Amino acid sequence: MGVFSVFNASNVSRAGSLEDGGNWTAATQFSQPGWRIALWAITYSFIVVTSILGNATIIWIILAHRRMRTATNYFIVNLALSDLLMSAFNTIFNFIYASHNVWYFGEEFCRFQNWFPITAVFVSIYSMTAVAAERYVAIIHPFKPRLSAGSTGVIIGIIWLVAFGLAFPQCFYAEITVDNGTMKCIVVWPDDVGSKHQLAYHIAVIVLIYLLPLMVMFVAYSIIGVTLWSSTAPGNHLNRVHYEHQVNAKKKFVKTMVVVVIIFAVCWLPYHIYFILGSFKEDIYQQKYIQQVYLAVFLLAMSSTMYNPIIYCCLNQRFRSGFKLAFRWCPCIKATEKDKLKLMSPSLYQTTHRKSRTTSFKTETQLNEKEKTSFTLT
Repeated sequence: MGVFSVFNASNVSRAGSLEDGGNWTAATQFSQPGWRIALWAITYSFIVVTSILGNATIIWIILAHRRMRTATNYFIVNLALSDLLMSAFNTIFNFIYASHNVWYFGEEFCRFQNWFPITAVFVSIYSMTAVAAERYVAIIHPFKPRLSAGSTGVIIGIIWLVAFGLAFPQCFYAEITVDNGTMKCIVVWPDDVGSKHQLAYHIAVIVLIYLLPLMVMFVAYSIIGVTLWSSTAPGNHLNRVHYEHQVNAKKKFVKTMVVVVIIFAVCWLPYHIYFILGSFKEDIYQQKYIQQVYLAVFLLAMSSTMYNPIIYCCLNQRFRSGFKLAFRWCPCIKATEKDKLKLMSPSLYQTTHRKSRTTSFKTETQLNEKEKTSFTLT
């Protein structure tokens, strides 16, 4: 077995070679017509371009507009950055490796490819987990102090440091080997009889970057959902209107993040299943269509990096306004002053709406007085 199959194509590559002990006597030749490779290449390129543009736009929307600079949105920036880097530095290179069964990019990049993808996926899912935890505290314990910018930065730094540490063994044991005159990028664990060390590491990684955070987010969003959807508005009419407005805004955001988490889980599930099956039944890597299966499940996993900007744009008005502003140079997209206002600083935005509410309240009071007067005169 080679590099962690969730992030690298070496398990497919190993299917075309002989095991060290000579246990395999036949090799599967990975050759496919040019038109099929071209279709795969176009599809992968579409995902990469969409992901880079979308996530770069999300980062710009949040960092360039003061109203968007909140603790929750900083975690979303971290998520967008990791997805962007995954698309830029992993997707195409591993597609080429899986398509050609040859590593063209040298030993240093081989180490990088075994280190960075695990780091990026760890950062992605734990940024989502941090958003869930921050929303949980804000909604379930509203009187607790909110995260400051400094505390948010510390949490983001810890996420990256832990991710680096988790991925380090893959980088450290990665190496280039020559198999039948072709270069392969694999991970060779020392004294790993029966691949036990490798299997234990891979299972630990799957638990840490998939099962555990998904369980935490499931519990957090379940409690948040029950709290929000069962809440009742207290006080008089004005308080109820304000309260319902806040609750509806929180509901919309929670729905958005739940969709993000579900999409991530669905996109990565087939690849984790692929790895688990391959760990216990290695001869599946010699099946006739295994390369096409790998390219399909790897495509689905990498497509997870492009969906989040689309989800934000469809389900969140402020991000939708940000996309309009970012792409207002397109003939079919029109950005209005209202879109700019939604992304302005909180003080100006809130002041504008506070004035409008005050004006409308005064107007309503005056109308009521006039109605009373006319009724009395009559």
